[in-house]
Amino acid sequence: MRNKTLTLLMCTTMATTPAVVLAHEDNHAIIPAGVVGEIETTTTKMKFDNVLFRGAQVFNGCDDGLVESDVLVSGQLISRVAPGLEAPEGAFVIEAEGRTLMPGLIDNHWHGVFAEATIAQLALTGEGYWNLLAAKASNNALNRGFTTLRDVAGPMFDIARATNEGLIDGPRIFPSGPALSITAGHQDFRITRDVPTPLGELHSFEEGNMFYLADGIPAVLKRVRENLMQGATHIKLMAGGGVTSSYDPIHVIQFTDDEFQAAVEATEAWGTYVTTHAINNEAVLHSIENGARAVEHGHMATRETLELMKEKDVWLSMQPFMDDEDAPALNEFQKAKYKFVTDGTDFVYKTAKELGLKIAFGTDTLFSADLAKRQGAVLAKMERWFTPYETLKMATCDNAELLKMSEKVTPYPLGPLGVIEEGAYADILLIDGNPLEDLQLIADAKANFDVIMKDGVIYKYDMD
Repeated sequence: MRNKTLTLLMCTTMATTPAVVLAHEDNHAIIPAGVVGEIETTTTKMKFDNVLFRGAQVFNGCDDGLVESDVLVSGQLISRVAPGLEAPEGAFVIEAEGRTLMPGLIDNHWHGVFAEATIAQLALTGEGYWNLLAAKASNNALNRGFTTLRDVAGPMFDIARATNEGLIDGPRIFPSGPALSITAGHQDFRITRDVPTPLGELHSFEEGNMFYLADGIPAVLKRVRENLMQGATHIKLMAGGGVTSSYDPIHVIQFTDDEFQAAVEATEAWGTYVTTHAINNEAVLHSIENGARAVEHGHMATRETLELMKEKDVWLSMQPFMDDEDAPALNEFQKAKYKFVTDGTDFVYKTAKELGLKIAFGTDTLFSADLAKRQGAVLAKMERWFTPYETLKMATCDNAELLKMSEKVTPYPLGPLGVIEEGAYADILLIDGNPLEDLQLIADAKANFDVIMKDGVIYKYDMD
């Protein structure tokens, strides 16, 4: 099944060709050298009962400007924020010397399994290998200063659990689990030779939690509840046409009203919410009218639709997709669809900002370690539409507000995220410079982030 899927999976042109299996000692050559991508991690991992940041310029994530202060971290949480703090006995003291201290960044549209993996890797391997790829991608994100990821489609339950248990190092994860798609919808990765499929039979990718196909109310309810059973913090529905998918034109609407409303009812009964993949205006409207509380993308939305989102308090979780160096590698079918996306980006950002919508930031990096490496650069690109303060607030305080919609099922109940305040999780960056004046500092964590802390643990320490 996996070999059949390889040729047409997502209709994406593969940059690599699987090598012939050689002798046992050459098995490492099954996947061509270089496709895994650079490992960006550091070897630092330090934990203390107390860590005192002394003499920092603090951006708290929500309020404009910097305040000179000390910050005391005790265990997982920030315990004090005030000038002139005394260091507890045995505390590890970091002399900030005027560096900027701010909350860890949040990427609210992430795909841990898909971010760095190539199509060939996913097609030729199984869930065990996918987990290793996702763990590396997650660790790399942490070392770019992203301390929280909202994963919006893919088999990430095990990665989230392993991270929470300390088996692997990475950002905290809010997982949707496998996205729900209709047959021929945005996440139907099968090839046409796989159909017709006998009713009740699962594709190998469904068995591996890559995606779920759900046609009809009973199937939708079952898959939603199975995701919630496994620890989903929200549910993702593929509600409209997409760029990388094989069969659906960009204009289509996916899921009937009844199917959609069934998913929302089951999800809200669990105390959380539905978000949707919706690019075209009709799909965005369809999502809003049927109870979605967040819309991913929305690049073709009209002003009237954005006004309705404002009225109904629906989040716009959008990405700065442009026809630039961060554009994905696409075939001709996909390029035609992608143009609709890039043509609408500027209008939607400007209009959403004017209307005062709740806007979240995410990258939606797919199938490229090189693109994933630009996670911070994609955030810095937001200054085309927003001030540095507005951008950093979006990637910290605002993104954390979206995450609060999962509050009843959150894996992280001890305190708030995305802020520097007493009682918050100790997710902290110490930056050599002021990103409120120079947002491009965020683009290069390796050069500019002197300390990266998540959950009170120091994962990067590069103080002179």
